[in-house]
Amino acid sequence: MVDEPEAALRAEREEHLTREVEASFEATPDERLRAVMQALTRHLHAFAREVRLTAPEWEAAIAFLTRAGSITDDRRQEFILLSDVLGLSMLTVGMNAPVTAEATESTVFGPFFVNGSPEIALGGDIAEGVPGRPCHVAGRVTSTTGAPIAGARVEVWGADEDGFYDVQYEGDLVQARAHLFTDGDGRYDFWTVQPAAYPIPHDGPVGDLLAATRRSHMRPAHIHFMVSAPEHTTLITHIFVAGDEWLDRDAVFGVTESLVIDFAQHDRGEAPGRMIDGPWSSARFDIVLAPREGAESRP
Repeated sequence: MVDEPEAALRAEREEHLTREVEASFEATPDERLRAVMQALTRHLHAFAREVRLTAPEWEAAIAFLTRAGSITDDRRQEFILLSDVLGLSMLTVGMNAPVTAEATESTVFGPFFVNGSPEIALGGDIAEGVPGRPCHVAGRVTSTTGAPIAGARVEVWGADEDGFYDVQYEGDLVQARAHLFTDGDGRYDFWTVQPAAYPIPHDGPVGDLLAATRRSHMRPAHIHFMVSAPEHTTLITHIFVAGDEWLDRDAVFGVTESLVIDFAQHDRGEAPGRMIDGPWSSARFDIVLAPREGAESRP
């Protein structure tokens, strides 16, 4: 057991080191970078002191981060996954979301977005052969004043009925992801497949962390959206399937009540723009974009 004088001496040495590291960033020309690095130093050192981090634990953490870096490539981002399961992604989303009650809520980006998705026409099908029940999604994009936003870019992506994204398969197939543009009245619609709940990738270090802490690796069924338009803040969000059993246990804490949508179920027959020879579903998702800072939504 450490006596009080020795404990006080140790605490002073630890605090001196923290101050020394913090001061090392004083000459940083970029004010924001300086503030971030000094705050990171204070909080990181405080965390280590609070848990009395041991050398083996430090080594395990370095090994964990090394594994996360090794498994990350242009098709998988393990560090985003780590940020997601620690709630950091959703916290950052919330802190940076527009303070506009009328606007559609944001949620996490996720690790499976890919630049350069194909463009489809209104009413087109993003599935491109992905297995699953056909699902029609439609809605309008408007400003916070209710004015329609014509030409808004609506980027959508999702998983197949087995819960896998195209980038999780071998090859270069692009499926269940595309973008389209709203019409003059702000309307959009597209076909995809009914989303299903799925596990986040858990064959790497993040999965090991969830297993060690007895946490679920499941996400409720959802479709991703990224919606952008001039003079408006880009929205990154999902729609979730009402009634999904994982809504209150999302591994990445991304569910908000306003994003839970009813997916109506239909029998075979006539559907928007086509005949469906089997069951299909539909959902309506109206999107409200907040004005970009310094811009105003025009009626």
